[in-house]
Amino acid sequence: MAVGLRGVTGFLVDVEAHVSQGLPSFVISGLGDSAVAQSPGRIRAAASALALPASQRRITVNLSPAGVRKTGPGFDLAILVAVAAAMGAVPQRVVSDVLHLGELGLDGAVRGVPGVLPAIHAAAQEGVRHVVVPVANAAEARLVSGVQVHPVADVAELMQRYANLARGRPVVEVPVPPSREPASPATGMDLAEVLGQAEAKLALEIAAAGGHHLLMAGPPGAGKTMLAERLPGLLPGLDEPRSMEVTAIHSVLGVLGDDVRLIRRPPFVAPHHGASTAAVIGGGSGRIRPGAVTQAHAGVLFLDETPEFDKNVLQALRTPLERGTVTIARAAETVTFPARFQLVLAANPCPCGHGWGKGLDCTCTPLLRRNYFGKLSGPLLDRVDLQVHVQPPGLTSAGQAPGETTATVAARVAQARAAQRHRWAAARRAVELNSEVAGSVLREPPWRLPRLDTAPLDRALELGSISLRGYDRTLRVAWTMADLVGLTRPVREQVDLALSLRRQAAVAA
Repeated sequence: MAVGLRGVTGFLVDVEAHVSQGLPSFVISGLGDSAVAQSPGRIRAAASALALPASQRRITVNLSPAGVRKTGPGFDLAILVAVAAAMGAVPQRVVSDVLHLGELGLDGAVRGVPGVLPAIHAAAQEGVRHVVVPVANAAEARLVSGVQVHPVADVAELMQRYANLARGRPVVEVPVPPSREPASPATGMDLAEVLGQAEAKLALEIAAAGGHHLLMAGPPGAGKTMLAERLPGLLPGLDEPRSMEVTAIHSVLGVLGDDVRLIRRPPFVAPHHGASTAAVIGGGSGRIRPGAVTQAHAGVLFLDETPEFDKNVLQALRTPLERGTVTIARAAETVTFPARFQLVLAANPCPCGHGWGKGLDCTCTPLLRRNYFGKLSGPLLDRVDLQVHVQPPGLTSAGQAPGETTATVAARVAQARAAQRHRWAAARRAVELNSEVAGSVLREPPWRLPRLDTAPLDRALELGSISLRGYDRTLRVAWTMADLVGLTRPVREQVDLALSLRRQAAVAA
């Protein structure tokens, strides 16, 4: 058996082999990609190290289900074992219930492959209890409970193990070095290091508490990037299912690193503004790979210098922002990736960056300034709950005492999130955060606010200055503000503040 990956989800693949006399050939069927099509060369070279006459036989291998596309070199080891069993070199009863993953070297070495964690997790859910993986992937595979992991360094050693197992002899496993401990705990960036910016810090706290999207606009050096980098520190750690999901995504991307362990903190992903649509959203000309929006799942996606991104990239963000998933469609297959992230945008007012306020030092024409910030289209901005202007800190800020620490603000965020979970669980809503609540719920009893409290919001909707989506998102922000100050429901003060924070950056631009 082997495991294929569809997106970040694994599925079992039965590897069948038939060996007969005739003109030597090696055919693999089952919709494999180019890496699978090149497996016969690697397998024949590895088989020669085992004295298996694979080059002198007619070999047919089928990867079932044959109608589902298989990608990557991770099927090499399973195909070799199936061929060895078909030739009688390995008892079929010994290997029939064992999952094999790994790429083969020409000398018979078994090399690591990406995506082992979701592959083993899928196999465990299907009842597989024994898996053979490369030594390089053993620590990652052992993150999955309920399976016994057997690391292997080369095929000769694996065949010797199977021979001993068939004869009832003890099997000696390859020792695996323990996961490397970090030399010292990582030091997180503290919110107290940001001078001034009281309003921007408030918006950051609200965003963290309710899972809201945030736009920070202002001149260079105002602290937009510093604020964005400190948002993950305000978010609570990931629970076990979400941690497994996030780690699986990083496993597929091959970015887990040497210190293999479950990712417990929300990821922070900041792609360069020259990134393509495939790099940000996902896709690719060959194998469909997750993009930055999926890598930021359960965490933060930060787009610095947002107007510098390609307009098609920014427009493509709209669907994952609404659905929490991104679907990549190709002629042969359609793959859906998780993409529920918090979006943080940072933008200068114009290309030169000095077009804020009186703009005395700005060298940009009015049309250039309008077109630059105009790349943030109305439909995209309509999905961003908080839009604030970040003022450059002055000399008075430098002399102020440090503000609240990340730990202090994170404690308030945790309390606000706990209040949200309790409220929506009691209301039997399948959501945890205010940002996930349907707008129709907040506009109907028992959650509808009194007309007196929503009067400015109702007026803005009637005048067309906000859309109905903006109306709902403003209500969600008001509820989050109420949770932060310990109120059971928002009042006029929270609604007014939520509305002002939504329109501030756009008005100033």
